[in-house]
Amino acid sequence: MGKHLIIVESPAKARTISKFLGDKYNVVASMGHVRDLPKSELGVDIENNFKPKYITIRGKGPTISKLKNAAKKADKILLATDPDREGEAISWHLAYILGIDENSECRIVFREITKNTVKNAVKQPRAIDINLVNAQQARRILDRLVGYKISPILWKKVKKGLSAGRVQSVVVRLICDREKEIEEFVPQEYWSLTAELEKDKKVFESKLFRIDNKKAEIKNKQAMDQILAEIGDKDFVVGKVTKGERKKNSPMPFITSTLQQESYRKLGFTAKKTMLIAQQLYEGLDIKKEGTVGLITYMRTDSTRVSETAKAEAKDYIINKYGEQYLTEKEKGNKKKGNIQDAHEAIRPTSVSREPDKIKDSLTKDQYKLYKLIWERFIASQMKEAVYDTVSVDIYVKDRIDTKVKYVFRAAGSTMKFAGFTLIYTEGKDEEEDEEGQIPELNEGETINLKKLIPKQHFTQPPPRYTESMLIKTMEEKGIGRPSTYAPIIDTVQQRDYVIKEENRFKPTELGIIVIDLLKEYFSEIIDYDFTAEMENKLDKIESGEEEWTKILDDFYKSFNIKLNKAEKKIKAIKIKEETTDEICEICGRNMVIKYGRYGKFLACPGFPECKNTKPIIKGIGVKCPLCDGEIVLRKTKKRRNFYGCSNYPECNFVSWYRPVKERCPKCGGILVIKTNRAKKKVLECMNDKCNYKKNLPV
Repeated sequence: MGKHLIIVESPAKARTISKFLGDKYNVVASMGHVRDLPKSELGVDIENNFKPKYITIRGKGPTISKLKNAAKKADKILLATDPDREGEAISWHLAYILGIDENSECRIVFREITKNTVKNAVKQPRAIDINLVNAQQARRILDRLVGYKISPILWKKVKKGLSAGRVQSVVVRLICDREKEIEEFVPQEYWSLTAELEKDKKVFESKLFRIDNKKAEIKNKQAMDQILAEIGDKDFVVGKVTKGERKKNSPMPFITSTLQQESYRKLGFTAKKTMLIAQQLYEGLDIKKEGTVGLITYMRTDSTRVSETAKAEAKDYIINKYGEQYLTEKEKGNKKKGNIQDAHEAIRPTSVSREPDKIKDSLTKDQYKLYKLIWERFIASQMKEAVYDTVSVDIYVKDRIDTKVKYVFRAAGSTMKFAGFTLIYTEGKDEEEDEEGQIPELNEGETINLKKLIPKQHFTQPPPRYTESMLIKTMEEKGIGRPSTYAPIIDTVQQRDYVIKEENRFKPTELGIIVIDLLKEYFSEIIDYDFTAEMENKLDKIESGEEEWTKILDDFYKSFNIKLNKAEKKIKAIKIKEETTDEICEICGRNMVIKYGRYGKFLACPGFPECKNTKPIIKGIGVKCPLCDGEIVLRKTKKRRNFYGCSNYPECNFVSWYRPVKERCPKCGGILVIKTNRAKKKVLECMNDKCNYKKNLPV
């Protein structure tokens, strides 16, 4: 009797599953997709109901031969690719290549790679879900039509080698639109007034809140001077004291997008890095005293559903570790966006008993960090909300004679009453938020000692450029793409030189702006946010069997083709002017120009291809090197991470991940650098390991 053959995508997944199933099963890897549309042509027969022309992917011949040989020796073949559209499509292509009837019970799925789950999946094979396959095909063909039809126009009219993508172009538009908002922003002056007050030697702050029973708005220094003069030496008297309670709900367990956002905020991981490490945790790692096992459930999901078994395990853990009072009474983890039948689960540990610190020695540093984040988030999601006692105090500025109150200051504070889920987890934030402090016990009618008034000038700020976390959050809110596509989209727009990262925030290149302006004018529908979101909804309907995939493509292409013909005739050639610098090419003497590459800006000789000289753009920060007479400059690693080094490198090897300042440490004379602490406040810190000097920087 022959062995059962199980086909998965990756060797790591194959190794893990093999250990669960034993000698009766032969588990092999397809190494991802085996068939795809050809790169050299459109590969879609538009006139024949958008029939795709699939070919064997170059280099996959030996893999396919091995799969066919293994299939001949097997008495049953089971396709165990990932439990999503892409995985279903891979199984469909494998079935075609191996001559398997797609309607036969040849497909198994599991959303965590543990012994019991895999063994149960093997007992419950099903037919290939053709609706899932068609949703994937529709997306692939849509992207091919947009990319292969618009890109040649960009090549001809703008620059050779340019390309357009259906979803990627919308993401570039997001970044371009934000840049335009920043450029057009006109700052407005305003002032704030803070009173530093004291009671029983406890100092607290209160901010001017109302003037003449209206919201306090101070537009300039003259208005501030008038307020200060009117307050003069008047009394600060406690008015209304409002006490209450505030609850902070525990977070939902991770889905793909929230995992990517949180790992960026708390760990500094890009979406690409997060998904790479999550894949390793999912596919299985060798854990000491246990063997190879998958540590988390499938990491491409937009469902927060949690299995009853996992909830029960978390419940027991929380009761035993913290007590029953920390267990949530609310039903957590049963929501999913969209209308598709919810088969997926949230991203969670496959076993709560595998506490991060217990298996730390079996993981790499980054695997441990991400696993710990997922584990803590899941436990926190099943815990009770945190409860805070709050107090809000209105403080009146009163004249000893006139009882009318013109100026009202407000102080707010909170103290934790019940820690709840915060015992184990606190959520990261994209932007710094004001934290409420503690204020002393205040009673209505009592006069408070004023230490000083602090007037402060401000200017309204433009919206910030997107960080990776903010961009993913915006894509999710606008329905652009799907969580599984966020990481490759963000990577692609950078590789195509449409977007660069500066100080971990996205900025469009001149090329990106030109391309988006063209697309806005001639293909407005393609890069319209609502249209892109609606197309995602249609793909979901194909998956659920509510829509026919070829009809969706036909409806799209009718209007798209009209726009293509119009653009081809009307777009005039655009010359991208290169920015010339004062830097002289030491090889041929020309003034070098700024170009954009995969890792951002660089200097290049305009005499290419005769002269191929290039140089990095070095930005000085106005600080002398502490080791020599050089200057500290900003540099980038190959992975685009900023660091600071000496301009005399390699003769001088000074290097720092953090920005040095001119000021020297008052304790040891060492180098001070700017760091960000856990509260996201900037601090000056000495680089000398033996010196503990730190100084908070003003906000």
